[in-house]
Amino acid sequence: MFNFFRNADNRSATIVKSGLADGSLILVDVREVAEFRGERIGEAINMPLSRFDPRALSRAGEPSKIVLQCQSGMRSMKALKACRAAGVEVNGNLAGGIGAWKAAGFVTVRG
Repeated sequence: MFNFFRNADNRSATIVKSGLADGSLILVDVREVAEFRGERIGEAINMPLSRFDPRALSRAGEPSKIVLQCQSGMRSMKALKACRAAGVEVNGNLAGGIGAWKAAGFVTVRG
C-alpha cells in the first residue's frame, strides 16, 4: 500500500536535531499554516502540503540536505512522493514527524 515508505530516508528525531544543530540539514514542515503557527520545530521552514511545489524546494537549499516533516509522517511521505514525481531528489523524512520530536523530549515553539 505505501511502497514509497520503503525508499525514504527516514531519520530519527535525534539525527534531525543533530543535523539542524550542525547545519547539515534543512527541515521543511509540510503541515498547514495554522498547525505550523500553533506549534513547530524552531528551525523548520513551512511549505504546506496543500500548495506544495517540489520545485520550490531549491530555494530552501540543496535537495540532499532537505528533510520533510509533518505531524506523524503521512503528509511528509506524500510530499516525498510529489518530489519524486517532479524529479526533485529529496529523500529525507523525519520519522514520526513532530510527534516523534516531542516524544524524544525535544523543544517546540508554540504560537
